[in-house]
Amino acid sequence: MQNEINKTLQILKNGGIILYPTDTVWGIGCDATNPEAVKKVYNLKNRIDSKALICLVADDRMLKQFVKVVPDTALNIIDIAEKPTTIIYDDAKNLAHNLIADDGSIAIRIPADDFCYWVSRKLNGPLVSTSANISGAPTPKSFKEISDEILKGVDYVVNLQHEKICNKPSSIIKISNSNVVKIIRE
Repeated sequence: MQNEINKTLQILKNGGIILYPTDTVWGIGCDATNPEAVKKVYNLKNRIDSKALICLVADDRMLKQFVKVVPDTALNIIDIAEKPTTIIYDDAKNLAHNLIADDGSIAIRIPADDFCYWVSRKLNGPLVSTSANISGAPTPKSFKEISDEILKGVDYVVNLQHEKICNKPSSIIKISNSNVVKIIRE
């Protein structure tokens, strides 16, 4: 795995985009602080950039570097969640401007996946994580279902977990700075 982490970091640091396994589905990713790399992801997915993307961070310490306020409710949910849970926070900071939603919010998940953890930790920042499909197409449940357009459109395909079958994407919860909780996707 170390070799794959090193290759991935080299691509990310040079503004490239990757195809990689996450704790949920196969994802397309890049350095979430690099607006040019984020633009490449939107272009590959044929997705309008007003529809924000999810980011992955290594831990709650890193989370606090990219969100102005992390509500206590969010930290409690992170601690007790039994399945992958993405939380939408108000007031993103230190991220590519084209990654942040029009209302200033950002969706972030702390993945339970060693590869994602180490890439984020060694990059010292967040990774974009969006499903490995063209916008509007079904989310692939396995590596074999990923389209040639996606495979050819990334700068690097991580050579790990190609046999992994993904049941579904993460839950998504929005938590406002005033601790109001809204379930977006179960």
